[in-house]
Amino acid sequence: MAEKTTMDPFSLWKSLYDKTEGNLNEVLNETLKTEAFSDWLGQVQSGYLQYQELVQNSTDVYLKQINMPTREEISNIASLVIQVEDKVESLDQKIDDELMNNPVTEEISKLKASISKLDKKMDQILRAVKTVQQEKEKEVVASSTVDAKNEQKIESKKPNA
Repeated sequence: MAEKTTMDPFSLWKSLYDKTEGNLNEVLNETLKTEAFSDWLGQVQSGYLQYQELVQNSTDVYLKQINMPTREEISNIASLVIQVEDKVESLDQKIDDELMNNPVTEEISKLKASISKLDKKMDQILRAVKTVQQEKEKEVVASSTVDAKNEQKIESKKPNA
């Protein structure tokens, strides 16, 4: 019987690749080294940059028409906000430095401490006044109870008319 050979497409493809890869690599390297290719690549890049500028300008015009800020305007605002934050921090630091080195600050601290002590004393006085007031109220209630009992005794001793 005759042997049948099966055709393997992958081995065929691999052998084709091996034969053409070296030659193609050489041709591409030579092409990349030429000045004509460099000129062409420069033209492609120039064209792309012109296209990008056109898209940017069109976008800017569109955003202005719909009254929206552009990327550049937003980045300007962001830098202004950062500058304002830096200035506020600088002013805050200057104020802190001034307050720390100012003799008035010590006096204010002493006054705060004195007021705090006075506040505690006033709370004690108010508690004492409330206690005294509650005791007087108890005495009044007790004396009114005694007075009521005495009146009842007097009324019971009176002859009925």
